[in-house]
Amino acid sequence: MTSLFVDLSTVDPVNHPPHYQAGTVEAIDFIESVISDAPHMVPAYLQGQALKYMIRMWLKGNALEDARKAEWYLQRLIAKMETCSSTFN
Repeated sequence: MTSLFVDLSTVDPVNHPPHYQAGTVEAIDFIESVISDAPHMVPAYLQGQALKYMIRMWLKGNALEDARKAEWYLQRLIAKMETCSSTFN
C-alpha cells in the first residue's frame, strides 16, 4: 500500500516539487512538449501557465484557486488569439 505521507527529507522543492511529480511524466516535460507547437512565445507562455495550474490543482491544497488561476491564463490566451487571429491561428 502506498503511503499518503511524503518523506520530506527526500523532497527537492526546487528541481522536482512534489506537486509537479504526479503521474508518469513530470509537469515541466509535458508542458515543454505541448507548447513547442505554439506559433509565438506569448501564447506558448500563457498556455504553459494554464497547464501548470491545471496539473497541480489537486496537489497543492487549494484546487479552486488553482482552477481560477488556470482560467485567468486561459482567458488571456483566448483574448490574445482573438485580437491577433492571423498571427496565432
